[in-house]
Amino acid sequence: MRKLIFTFLFICLAIVAKAQELNCTVTINSDQVSQTNQQIFKTLERALNDFVNKTKWTNRVYNENERVNGQMFITITDYDSNQFKGNIQIQSSRPVYNTSYESPVFNYKDNQFNFEYIEFQPLIFNENSFEGNLTSVIAYYVYIILGLDADTFALEGGNDDFRIAQKIVTQAQGNNSAGWSQSSNRGRFELIDNLLSNTYREYRIAMYQYHRKGLDILGDNNSTGKQVIAGTMKLFETITKRRPNAFLITTFFDAKSEEIQNIFSDGPKYDVVSLKKTLNSIAPLYSSTWNDIKY
Repeated sequence: MRKLIFTFLFICLAIVAKAQELNCTVTINSDQVSQTNQQIFKTLERALNDFVNKTKWTNRVYNENERVNGQMFITITDYDSNQFKGNIQIQSSRPVYNTSYESPVFNYKDNQFNFEYIEFQPLIFNENSFEGNLTSVIAYYVYIILGLDADTFALEGGNDDFRIAQKIVTQAQGNNSAGWSQSSNRGRFELIDNLLSNTYREYRIAMYQYHRKGLDILGDNNSTGKQVIAGTMKLFETITKRRPNAFLITTFFDAKSEEIQNIFSDGPKYDVVSLKKTLNSIAPLYSSTWNDIKY
């Protein structure tokens, strides 16, 4: 009997030790809505935090300290009779080996976020059917976050997550909700289509090399880490020659520009003349940031 009790307790502890995939804060801003009763926005915020962080999204096992850090900022611009209109900003990051630093991985704003929500209704996601625009959009970005995070640790490690995100897009397109169509400029369809396209395969190679082969060794070998990170910019240059102003390159530098500046402005000197030329050709919108690289 004692052995059985010990075994049961061990199993229970093992289950507790396994965490869900995300450590994501969902924040709702309703300042633009002239609504005297703000309770529905607070209820929705709590429900979304539970939905994102307590749902089991994959079959992978995560320890508590392995959960992927993220944030979702939802701004409501219009509300009437359970119909919400607004936008959502999604950010995610991942830890850098042997440091306390969190490296930004994804930073994207989706301006087409319209949905219906009745206070206290259960939030349901079904991978095989469309249950509503609210949960579909949130689940889509959950899988984008998880897929990109996996790509930074293993070459094309996010394939399974990206395929589910693509499935969500396909199911949502038949419901005429904003942001899902192929014609949406730099929308959800284009993002996941590009991530799974061989046309942009260098992007995913760069995500792995930049983080796993570059950032993660900076603490032990700063010079080699810088060389690897600079080398990944050549992969983006290849994409730019094939597809100028590519969507994925924009999303990468929206998250990474300040980090790249800091990396090459600190530590052992690195010849940045060629690097700055490459950066200015592939991400000219951040030319002032590249000009601030010290060495």
